[in-house]
Amino acid sequence: MRSTFNLKEPNKDKESLILFSAYFKMEGRKFVYSTGEMIHPDDWDFENRQPKNLNGRTESANRLRGINRQLERYSNFFSDLIQKYKLSNRDISIADIKDDFDIEFKRTTAISSKFFEVYDLFLTERKSDFTDEANSETTIKRYEYNKKLLFDFQTFNGKKINFNQIDKVFYNSFIEFSISEKKHSANTVRRNVGLLKTFLYWATENNHTYKIDYQKFKSPKSQLTDEVALTLEQVQEVFEFDFSNNERLERVRDLFVFGCATGMRISNYSNVQEKDIQDGFIKVRDKKNTDKALEIPLNDFSIFLLKKYEYKLPNISNQKFNDYIKEVFQTIGYNQNIKKTVKVGKDIIEQVNPLFERISSHTARRSFITIMKNNKIPDKVIMSYTGHRSLEVFNKYYKPNNDDKKEFMKSVWKMENAQLKKVD
Repeated sequence: MRSTFNLKEPNKDKESLILFSAYFKMEGRKFVYSTGEMIHPDDWDFENRQPKNLNGRTESANRLRGINRQLERYSNFFSDLIQKYKLSNRDISIADIKDDFDIEFKRTTAISSKFFEVYDLFLTERKSDFTDEANSETTIKRYEYNKKLLFDFQTFNGKKINFNQIDKVFYNSFIEFSISEKKHSANTVRRNVGLLKTFLYWATENNHTYKIDYQKFKSPKSQLTDEVALTLEQVQEVFEFDFSNNERLERVRDLFVFGCATGMRISNYSNVQEKDIQDGFIKVRDKKNTDKALEIPLNDFSIFLLKKYEYKLPNISNQKFNDYIKEVFQTIGYNQNIKKTVKVGKDIIEQVNPLFERISSHTARRSFITIMKNNKIPDKVIMSYTGHRSLEVFNKYYKPNNDDKKEFMKSVWKMENAQLKKVD
């Protein structure tokens, strides 16, 4: 009893489904089962009934080796199944073989092609496990956004996402889409890649896929030009801009300035209420990590804005806020171009975009940290406001601008003797 593989459409100039088949003499029939794998006839070894060009380190060779590993699973399972039948003196029938194949491979072939249905199963499980800190409300929203991002990528790419096609080529295309089309910062891309990998690990553990190329996906690295931090003068300029004829933008601007003045995340500061103000402090539980209790002293800006809105700040979703705040800065005139450089593997992706496109809710938090550090406030004090526990993570928020760099240099390297300044 010999098993083999064949292409469903071997004579067409397009990718063909690979079929597993075995001939049963006792029934005089063939057992044929779809592997769900696709391959172009040019990459198929018709004599040995397997993918060819399996050697080498090219992307194509890696993909073909992945397909071959999948095919070996079918061959090995069939051999083990027949042996098990014989040892138990069980009659072998095509119907029973098919049932066993369905149990073993159904989720890989049928469900894995329905990528977003599996993602919904993943979300349902995450939402039901409220005891796990990793499944907080904020994290769930990020998983939901990542699903939308992947769906947008599928639409942009014009090709349905399938587990079997998630390889390095897919990954690099997804990264470029996130940066070029969605204008995501390197931090956002890294976070979304992490969320995607978490989902794929779950899909592997639950037998929705056996393709593990994603385990080698490395998050992109960014240059210092990637992120933006405002100076205190710029925050003041934004704060004083007249939006009296546009209430929507005024509310968004005020929320942003409140974030700049407190260093809080939007998920925290958009929910501040009067009961959270105690003894000159804003005292709230961190939405991202409920183990953290934040205590941020009030200042002129935060007090003014709290009173303006009668201690009930506007509540805007993070997605809408990030869209509207760009409009705010565009209206004010922050149109100067800034280069953004992101390294993905050995590839460098560079973009030049107007400054307003780089502004997001997180710019406020980054600006707060940079302004405080530039004013020589000790790191430990700033971290007590922001809730950071890791100095390494905290320091990533510090983005000195060129004027600051020049001033720092001049303030240290000064000639005390006026005579030394004279050049012969």
